[in-house]
Amino acid sequence: MSDEILIQKAKMKNPDAFTELMKSQMQSMYRTAKAILMNDEDVADAIQNTLLICWEKLGDLRVNRYFKTWMTKILVNNCYGIIRSNSRVIYTDKLPERVSEESVSNIEWQEALSSIDEKYRIVLILFYSEGFRTKEIAKVLGITDSTVRTRLSRGREQLSKYYKGGIADEQ
Repeated sequence: MSDEILIQKAKMKNPDAFTELMKSQMQSMYRTAKAILMNDEDVADAIQNTLLICWEKLGDLRVNRYFKTWMTKILVNNCYGIIRSNSRVIYTDKLPERVSEESVSNIEWQEALSSIDEKYRIVLILFYSEGFRTKEIAKVLGITDSTVRTRLSRGREQLSKYYKGGIADEQ
């Protein structure tokens, strides 16, 4: 079933259509949230909040073809909300993170991403992993199209430095 049909059914509060629609977006949401939060527990919280908001507000979506952009903007806002709330928390002990099989296979990529500034990392993920155009990224992040292009360029430069050893040697 196409996303357009799923969106229409989900707007009529069909839970099965909504579930199928969100399952099709889950990998995309995970990558986007992980680029911002870098912590699986926070990523899960952001995705869960996004699912709830999407279910409650799907009727407000005016143009169905912009569903992914709309959903991603909600997700990004949730991620930044979690960052704000986490900045008020004081950690006394840091528990070691469990390493999953997926994270083992992506350790180098995660290290490369974590080495660059977050404002560049989210733009790179949305552009390369999620296939958003620069105008869509600008809309999602609330910045100008030229700022998106600049951040893409600077993010690429930082990744290049990382892979050439520049950032790794500086740390």
